Amino acid sequence: MEKSIDTAALHKWFDENRRTFPWRENPTPYRVWISEVMLQQTRASVVIPYFERWMELFPDPQVLSRAPLEEVIKAWEGLGYYGRARHLHEGARQIDSQFSGKVPSRREHLEKIKGLGPYMVNAILSFAFHQRAAAVDGNVLRVLARHFLIEEDIGRSAAKKNIQVLADEMLDAKRPWVTAEALIELGATLCQSKPLCDVCPLQSSCLAFKEDRAEEFPVKSKEQPVTMLTRSVAVIEENNSILLRKGVLGKIMADLYEFPYFEGLDRPLPQHIGTLWGLSTSFVRSLPLVQHSFTRYQAQLFPIHLRALERKEIKDYEWIPLERVGELPFSAGHKRVLEHFLKRMDPQLTLF
Repeated sequence: MEKSIDTAALHKWFDENRRTFPWRENPTPYRVWISEVMLQQTRASVVIPYFERWMELFPDPQVLSRAPLEEVIKAWEGLGYYGRARHLHEGARQIDSQFSGKVPSRREHLEKIKGLGPYMVNAILSFAFHQRAAAVDGNVLRVLARHFLIEEDIGRSAAKKNIQVLADEMLDAKRPWVTAEALIELGATLCQSKPLCDVCPLQSSCLAFKEDRAEEFPVKSKEQPVTMLTRSVAVIEENNSILLRKGVLGKIMADLYEFPYFEGLDRPLPQHIGTLWGLSTSFVRSLPLVQHSFTRYQAQLFPIHLRALERKEIKDYEWIPLERVGELPFSAGHKRVLEHFLKRMDPQLTLF
C-alpha cells in the first residue's frame, strides 16, 4: 500500500477553507507557542478572546517572564488545566535567560523549554519557522488513522510514533508547513467524530471511506469513567473579608483560590466548622448549586453563606478583603460561587 496523500488537493482545500484566527494572521514563534498551548483541551472559538487579551498583557516572552505568576494565572482563569499557564511562565523565563528573549528555532533548544512536548516543538518549527515538521495532534491522528485504515489503538505510544513517522512523510516538499496545518484543519472541521466524507479533499484515497468504515476509526481505548463529587462549600464572611485557601503546588488546583469545602458531611456545615476549627458562624443564606467539571471529575457544589462571629486564624487559609478578590485567580467552580455570593451581597458590585 502506497503511503501518500494528495497534497495538492489538500492545500487547495485549505487555501479556500482555512478558518481565520488571530494567531494565524501573524504567526510569530511566540504567538504560535501561546496559541497552541491555549488550544490544548480547548475549542478555538473559546481561545480567541483569551489569546487577544494575553497578547495585550504579555506581548513577548520577556514581558511574560517578568510578570508575577499570580497575574499570569489570573489571565488564564477560565481556560482550565492551569499547569499550562505555569509552564508558559517558566518557559518564558528560560527563553529570557537562555535565549535572549527570543523563541529558539532549533529543535534541541525548544525541547529544553518547560512544557514543550513533541507536538508543541513541531508546531513552532512548522508554523512559525516553516521547517519540515509534522505537528500531530488528535485531529491528525484521526485523519491518518482513517486514511490509511490503521487498526492500532491510537492511545498507545507505539501507534502515535508510527503515525508521526507517517505524517512526516506526507509533508509537501516545497510547503511542508501548509500540509501540517491543513491536516489539523481537516480533522477539526471535516474529519470529526462524525466525518463529512462527501466534501473531503482526500476522499478518493481514503481507505476507511472506500470500505465505508470511517466511523470505526480511529481505534482508541475507552475513556476513564467520570467520578461524581458532592461538596458542601462554606463562604465565610467577616467584616467585608472572606476565608479562602490558595491551592498548593502539585495539586490539581495549584495557585488557584477556593473556599473551604467538605465532602460527605453527616451534620450541618456550621456545626462541622465549629468542631473542626473552633470557629462560630451564623447561617445567612444558601447560594445556588454550581456544577463544576475538571479532569475526570464532575463536582456538585452546594455553597452556603455563613457569617463568622469572630475572626480567627485558620491554618492554610487567609482572610481576603472583598475589594481584593477580583484580582485573584479562582478555580472555575469557585469563581461561580463567588459571583453568586457577591451578587447577593451587592447587586451593583462588579469585580470581574
